Amino acid sequence: MNFDDLKNEWNAENPEGSNISTDMLKIKQAHTPIDKIRAKMKHEFFYQLFFLGFMALIPHFFGFSTTVNRVYLITYAITCGFTAYYFFKFYVFYKNSYDMSMDTRKNILWFYYEMKLNIELYKALTYIVAFISVGFLAAYLFIEKAWFFTSILGKLSPVYILLNCFITILIIGAITELWAWFYYGKYLKQVKKVIDELDNE
Repeated sequence: MNFDDLKNEWNAENPEGSNISTDMLKIKQAHTPIDKIRAKMKHEFFYQLFFLGFMALIPHFFGFSTTVNRVYLITYAITCGFTAYYFFKFYVFYKNSYDMSMDTRKNILWFYYEMKLNIELYKALTYIVAFISVGFLAAYLFIEKAWFFTSILGKLSPVYILLNCFITILIIGAITELWAWFYYGKYLKQVKKVIDELDNE
């Protein structure tokens, strides 16, 4: 009996060997979306830094009054505080994703659930920043454009104002959900597909 016959006989008695190689192929398939998510996270960090830098220059562009400038600085400080917390959580996750080897189902599963949590943090930060911005806009109109409140808002019914607030919240929510899906969600879904295939083996 030659070596090939022995190999075939061994594989016939131990089908698990073929399963291991199939599992390894599936695990390698998870690397591509994970690498894409990591690259997106790196880009996101620089986008956010650019956005914060741009926000710092807004008072100079619009020539705010002293009162509005103080309100804006408070708004900017609060935004930076929330963003710093988000940066810290994202950085820790990003660093840990490289420290752990992604060659087992357990580690891929860890990445999947941690990324889901970070996406929820990402969406929460977007909501917070959006509502802080709306709050500043309302304060700006109240301070600088008092006539706007007295002449225009005074003529609007409370139902109309509430309806517009509700629609604004829906638009912010829809944009946030779609952006999170476009930027991270579709790649995370590919990771979940690999995990499900490994579970079914």
